[in-house]
Amino acid sequence: MTSSDVTTRNPATGEELNHYPAHDAAGVEQALADVATAAAVWAATPLEERLALLRGAGKLLAERREEYAAMITAEMGKPVTEALGEIDKCAWNCEVVADLAPGWLADHQVASGASRSWLSYEPVGVVFAVMPWNFPFWQVLRFACAALAAGNAALLKHSPDVTGCALAIEELFADAGAPAGLFRSLVVAAEDVPDVSRRVVEDPRVAAVTLTGSERAGSSVASIAGAAIKKSVLELGGSDPFVVLADADVSEAAAAAVRARFNNTGQSCVCAKRFIVHEDVAEEFVERFVEGVAMLRVGDPTDPATTIGPMARADLRDGLVTQVERTVEQGARLVAGGHAIDGPGCYVEPTVLDGVLPGMTAFVEETFGPVAAIARARDDDHAVELANDTTFGLGASVWGAPDHALAVGRRIRSGALFVNAMVASDPRLPFGGIGRSGYGRELSAEGVREFTNVRTIVVA
Repeated sequence: MTSSDVTTRNPATGEELNHYPAHDAAGVEQALADVATAAAVWAATPLEERLALLRGAGKLLAERREEYAAMITAEMGKPVTEALGEIDKCAWNCEVVADLAPGWLADHQVASGASRSWLSYEPVGVVFAVMPWNFPFWQVLRFACAALAAGNAALLKHSPDVTGCALAIEELFADAGAPAGLFRSLVVAAEDVPDVSRRVVEDPRVAAVTLTGSERAGSSVASIAGAAIKKSVLELGGSDPFVVLADADVSEAAAAAVRARFNNTGQSCVCAKRFIVHEDVAEEFVERFVEGVAMLRVGDPTDPATTIGPMARADLRDGLVTQVERTVEQGARLVAGGHAIDGPGCYVEPTVLDGVLPGMTAFVEETFGPVAAIARARDDDHAVELANDTTFGLGASVWGAPDHALAVGRRIRSGALFVNAMVASDPRLPFGGIGRSGYGRELSAEGVREFTNVRTIVVA
């Protein structure tokens, strides 16, 4: 394993932000030793003390929200209003886990005749997390709160693009009172990520792995974890359907569709990607949707009025534009946008494609940026067929008369179904997908229990 500096850049301007020395082999070994030692101490720490740490972290998140939001905006370009919302959600998650974990982790009594039997949720040790750049704090806090509440230690390998955020989160937990080594962040240059990830996952001191990211990264890490016979949780890509039925409130659906697609500049696995609209209301939906997209404001992400910031990197911007070009070549109609914006920064025009069909690039592939693909359905059966014509299965949103929309939605494969609402995560509800969107769950009782030994105890 080699080591080199990690350089972060502002995607709105292209300018360098900071340089960080990466961990070399000795640094990785020290981090592993630190978290392993801390895990043994933390597992024996009473639950109320573990949850006090989360309350302390939540309080600091609230106090430092502007500082942390500015860091998110600088490193990955999230509009500052959304960045503040991300920090607020992290603080809320700390409160929810601290309030509800005693019930989630309590012994579960089981009736078994003359014997006393119960299930006990016990920590597994060190949890290794590989996290992406698009929600630099939220992705980490939702795993970390669950792992730490359950009595585990955490080792983070964050995206190099948001190294400042990764180190700030390590400092956050230390300042909140975490024992030395309980939460550590590895600084790893992009070219060294595969080697470091393999080294860490294979280490016997690591008990489990969680990854949020691309299919390719998930497949790689999961295969290593599988060979090492270690538990893994994967939250991967999505091409979520947003289905508008003939009896939907089209005005309401179109307004929500704009938010559902262009939140975080479209750089979210849970953003709606494919808009499947009944042909009877398609013209009205497209008209209203395009009007809403035209009201989006592209610009400086530090300006509170900005709703669309830059994409996180130039290669991501270029790849998205290529997806749009291919889809148009395949016969889709470009209704709005479609091009990179000249000038500094990694900006793309908010883009709408209509007449997108199965097999076209924007229908088959995940479009991770400000691009909406509209497909028209003949009837409910066709809408379900289009929605299920994907290898992904993260979320689905269906709009129509409530009972009708629910009945249609139940026929769509997904980890979450939202009726007359856009898909969103909530600390009180489990989050995760099926198919190529991954497996396992984060958040709620299910997320906290993912990295526990569900131990059966019988006393005769």
